[in-house]
Amino acid sequence: MATKVPTTRRSTLRVLMFPWLAYGHISPFLDLAKKLADRGFSIRVCSTVISRETIAREIPEKYSASIKIVELCLPKLPEIPPNCHTTNDLPPDMDHIVLKTLKLSKPNFSKILQNLKPDLVIYDLLLQWAEGVANEQGIPAMKFVVMGAAVFSYFYNSIRKPEVELPFQDIYPGKIELMKIDELIEKSTREKELDDVDPFAEGNIQIMLMSTSRTIEAKYIDYFTKLSNWKVIPVGLPIKNRVTNDADYVELINWLGTKDENSTVIVSFGCEYFLRKEEMEEMAFGLELSNVNFIWVVRFPKGEEQNLEDALPKGFLERIGERGRFLDKFATQSRILNHPSVGGYISPCGWSNVIECLDFGVPIIAMPIHLDQPMNAKLMVELGVAVEIVKDDNGKIHRQEIAETLKGVITGRNLRAQVRDISKNLKSIGNEEMDVAAKELIQLCKN
Repeated sequence: MATKVPTTRRSTLRVLMFPWLAYGHISPFLDLAKKLADRGFSIRVCSTVISRETIAREIPEKYSASIKIVELCLPKLPEIPPNCHTTNDLPPDMDHIVLKTLKLSKPNFSKILQNLKPDLVIYDLLLQWAEGVANEQGIPAMKFVVMGAAVFSYFYNSIRKPEVELPFQDIYPGKIELMKIDELIEKSTREKELDDVDPFAEGNIQIMLMSTSRTIEAKYIDYFTKLSNWKVIPVGLPIKNRVTNDADYVELINWLGTKDENSTVIVSFGCEYFLRKEEMEEMAFGLELSNVNFIWVVRFPKGEEQNLEDALPKGFLERIGERGRFLDKFATQSRILNHPSVGGYISPCGWSNVIECLDFGVPIIAMPIHLDQPMNAKLMVELGVAVEIVKDDNGKIHRQEIAETLKGVITGRNLRAQVRDISKNLKSIGNEEMDVAAKELIQLCKN
C-alpha cells in the first residue's frame, strides 16, 4: 500500500496524462496514474477511442473515481486505416504517420485543457508539442520517460552530445546493433525535421519523470543529469497488479503444477516484434535440445497468421510432448510469472518486460531485437539478473547456444538469488521514490 502524502489530502492536484499510442507507453503511464491516485491526485488519461478499452481494462474498480479517461478525437488521414491508431495495429514504419496525426489533433487537445483546467500535464516524450499547448494556457507540463536512464542517456549522448564519449562500455551496443541504431537515428532526425518531433527538446521546466529506480540505475541517472542539466525524478518501477483470476489459464496453471520448481521458461517477444522463420526454427530446436520445460507465446504479424504446426519444424510438437505449452497471446503474464515452477524468461528486453521480470524475481534470458532492447539486455547482464543468448557476427541465433544458455539459467542458482535480491530492494524503496516524486509535483504546481 502506498504511503499517503498529506499535502494532497487538503488540496487535490488535478493531472492530465497524455501517453504515446503504444501499449509499452500506455501501461507505465497508467501505473504512474495509480501511484499518484494513491496519494490523493485526481487523474485524467487522454487517449483515443481505440486505446479506451485497453486503458479501462488496466484501471481497477477502486480507481474508478480518481482515474478517468478523456477521449481525444484524431483527424482522419488516408494513410491510416480507420480504427488503427496504435503501434500494435500498424507496422513500425507507420509510427511517424501516427505522430503526425496526433500533432494535427492539437486544437482538440487544447479544448480538452480548456474544459478540464488541470493543474499539471504529464506528456510522453514523443509528444513534445503538448507542452506548448499547455503553456499557452498557463498550465505547467513535464515529460514522462518510459524507458530506463541507461538507454535514454545513450541516445541523448549520441544525438545531442556526440563529441562526449559515453563512459559506460558495459551497455555499449555491438557492431550490428550500432549500425541499426545509427540508421534509426538518421531516420528519426529526418522525420524530426519534417514533423518537429524531438524527445530531447528543452522546455520551460527542466524536470522529467522517469520510469526507473536508483536501485538499478543510479549512476545512469546521475550521468544524464550532469550531461544534460535536466533533473530526473525516478518514480520507481511499474508494479503489476497481482490480483489474479485464473479462469482463462486453468489448464496452464495445472500443467505448471506438475513441473519442478524453477524448471520452466517462458518464451515471449511481446506484441509488436516477431521472429523470422529461421529464428523461429532455431528457437524451436534450441528448446528441444535444452530438455527444459517451456511456455512459448507464438504470434504472427497481422495478415501473416499461420497454423502452429506449419510454422514449427516438422515433428516438433510430437517430439516435445508434455514438455511444452503454446499460447497465441500473453496479456496476463503476472498469473504465470508468479508461479514457483517458472525459472526464466526468454525476453527481447523491452523496458516494460524486464521490469516485470525484476518485479517477480524471474531470471532473464536476453534475446534483444529492436532499438533500446540491446542496451536494456546489457544493463540486466551488468546487474547480474540476465544472461544474453550470444549471436554470431551476422546477428543470427543458433540452437546450440540457445540450449546451453537455457540449461545454465535453469540449473544455476546465483542468477536466481541476485534477481530476487534486487526485486526485494526495489519493493522496499518503491514507495519512497514515489513519495518524493509526488511532493516534487505538488511543489512545482505551487510555484
